[in-house]
Amino acid sequence: MIAARNHDVAFIVMMAGTGVPGDQVMAEQTRLIAKANGMPLDQAATAGAQQMELLQIVKHESNEAELDKKIKEKLAGKVPDVQIDAAIKQLGSPWMRYFITYDPAASLRKVTCPVLVLNGGKDLQVPPMQSLPPIRAALKAAGNEHAEIDELPGLNHLFQTAKTGSPAEYSQIEETMSPVVLEKIAGWIGKQ
Repeated sequence: MIAARNHDVAFIVMMAGTGVPGDQVMAEQTRLIAKANGMPLDQAATAGAQQMELLQIVKHESNEAELDKKIKEKLAGKVPDVQIDAAIKQLGSPWMRYFITYDPAASLRKVTCPVLVLNGGKDLQVPPMQSLPPIRAALKAAGNEHAEIDELPGLNHLFQTAKTGSPAEYSQIEETMSPVVLEKIAGWIGKQ
């Protein structure tokens, strides 16, 4: 966003950045994480679709009291009341409302400085198959000839070497960040 407005930015290293609006990211991550955690494919797809339905309510309901009521109705009987209250607080927050509607491609279409885009191949929170193609297209539309886009195999959202990519395994991985990522970033920055 800043580089789109300020041409003094020398370069960007974009790590696990989204290429589509947040509602699409969250629905897909819900589906993928459910699947990685052992949920059958049809149930995981249903979970992703239900997440999108919930986010559409948030997107289109500006009245806070109505939003709370609609979220309660949508989640009633599906999750414990304490989780409903937490969902209302999270989904109704100004940041979440912004995130689910913001399209990063609009800013990326204005970025002309060098960009290194990195995504873990096992990232289930910002899936590379969902985000990298729109990022590539947006930077191309900007006429950006200095963009490098890499999907790093075997790495999760935190750029750790992972088995499944599920957030449930984050705390079980001793690696803070793969040395491959650090070397990639350092080498790329050195060339800039």
